[in-house]
Amino acid sequence: MVTLIVAMGENNEIGYKNQLLWHLPKDLKHFKELTTDHPIIMGRKTFESIGKVLPNRTNIVISNKDDWFEEGILIVGSIKEAIKFAKKINEEIFVIGGGSIYGQTIEFADVLKVTLVKTALKADTFFPKIKGKEFLKTEEICHEADENNEFDFCFQTWERKKN
Repeated sequence: MVTLIVAMGENNEIGYKNQLLWHLPKDLKHFKELTTDHPIIMGRKTFESIGKVLPNRTNIVISNKDDWFEEGILIVGSIKEAIKFAKKINEEIFVIGGGSIYGQTIEFADVLKVTLVKTALKADTFFPKIKGKEFLKTEEICHEADENNEFDFCFQTWERKKN
């Protein structure tokens, strides 16, 4: 099962200048709970913005730069290679970004785990539009902003419709 996991704003925005747009500790905890013990697939720029290997997960980074290497990650050259390798590790795979990687993997996605942040901010990176004819929202749990989480947000689960 391929799951895309993302925090996005009301206009599908996810980042600006290779940085996240918000800091939501509840979302980070949710992300960690869902992805721990699973392979995670990301692009090189996403890995560089995180700045470290995420523990207790197999970190698979897609890059076509021949001279790039980081200790503790597996570097592959394509989405298909990343998914093929990840499926050997665990049946459930998480794709964690960025925008280009989401755009290339949404066609393979079985599930979308979306944190919808109730704001619209300036961005240069976006999540693909979720098509209602392809995905069905099966769960939504909303949280109000508080002293640690600056915006209202909802955890949503979208499942690919069966043919």
